[in-house]
Amino acid sequence: ATVTVKVTVVAPLPCMINDDRPIEVEFGDVMTTRVDGDNYKMPVNYTLSCTGPASNAMKLQVKGTGAAFDATVLQTKITGLGIELRHGDSKMAVNSWLNFTYPNKPDLWAVPVKQAGATLAGGEFSAGATMAVDYQ
Repeated sequence: ATVTVKVTVVAPLPCMINDDRPIEVEFGDVMTTRVDGDNYKMPVNYTLSCTGPASNAMKLQVKGTGAAFDATVLQTKITGLGIELRHGDSKMAVNSWLNFTYPNKPDLWAVPVKQAGATLAGGEFSAGATMAVDYQ
């Protein structure tokens, strides 16, 4: 009997995101009554360094847990509060891919959003996610 084995060897992407350090967005003091999806919009500052990519056609993903009230925004530790990611003025859903051409990395923004009709509790909030880059 003949056995045929087909294997695709995939090399890891030769890119480093933010020099392998955490990407932090600090919102400072946020008034719960002013969270409206526009106030407190902050840039997501990160670096992207790729050496000898096989292609400049790349894609970026922010992997995380979606909020209970909207799975497209990052869940925070405060019920009814999420973090929406944007590329320019367009919403970038959590766990979706965004195509780009290296070395022009996407400009990303983070903005607090709340569930419609929710009254937010005060206190510190945080959200976590993982950024990934791959070839298109």
